[in-house]
Amino acid sequence: MSASAAGFSQRVRAGFGRRATLYEHHARLQQATAWRLGHLCRQLPLGEGPRADLGAGSGLLSRALVQQHAALSRQPPLQLDQCPELLALNPLAAAGSRLWDLNHGLPADLEGAALLGSSFALQWLDDPIGQLGHWCRRLRSGGWLVLAVPTAGSFPHWRQAARAAQVPCTALCLPAAPALQAAAGDAGLELHHSQQLRFSRPDQGGLATLHHLRQLGASASRTSPLTAGQLRRLLRHWPAGSPLTWEVLLLVGRAP
Repeated sequence: MSASAAGFSQRVRAGFGRRATLYEHHARLQQATAWRLGHLCRQLPLGEGPRADLGAGSGLLSRALVQQHAALSRQPPLQLDQCPELLALNPLAAAGSRLWDLNHGLPADLEGAALLGSSFALQWLDDPIGQLGHWCRRLRSGGWLVLAVPTAGSFPHWRQAARAAQVPCTALCLPAAPALQAAAGDAGLELHHSQQLRFSRPDQGGLATLHHLRQLGASASRTSPLTAGQLRRLLRHWPAGSPLTWEVLLLVGRAP
């Protein structure tokens, strides 16, 4: 991993660490998405092998899986995350957790995994497309990948405002859903469920959108911060009362 990528990874970790105690209060979409994934997975036949939640954070996805899948209630997934502050608030961490930067791939002991799950984490990695392929190839035969990730159609009003204001858009550059689906297929994953969903928080506007992401700890950007003047221009061009819109890809697939 390059020095610049390592620096961004540390900014992501620090951002979530600073807001860890507030995360679940603001993470309503992440909670709803985790529950939806758990519902999709309630009947998955799980074989022997490691189980892990990649970028587990406070454990939203694993808690949804544990509540809806009998086998996972007896053996929860390993909680893997690089943010110790979020893991400290994760009620499943006591059963097994590890500090780990997913930009380095997966730990060796997850080879032949029976289940790899991840929700709202892949987009923070330096190479989300490549890492997704790596995750798929680490599954055992018959192992499952369960994924939710925001994709490139998110934040359209933010991008529109940045173009109109002629300032850089500091929103995180998100992977495109077709590229993620292709990467999973190229790695041999058989898709059992693939769905793009759109979610909106109404009446946000520019300041409310930026404040919400900051309260989540999700404000790290690969783009240099705007100057005060640029920020004022951005907010002037941001459509008043516009929603904060997320495009989210849900994937459930099995290694052949």
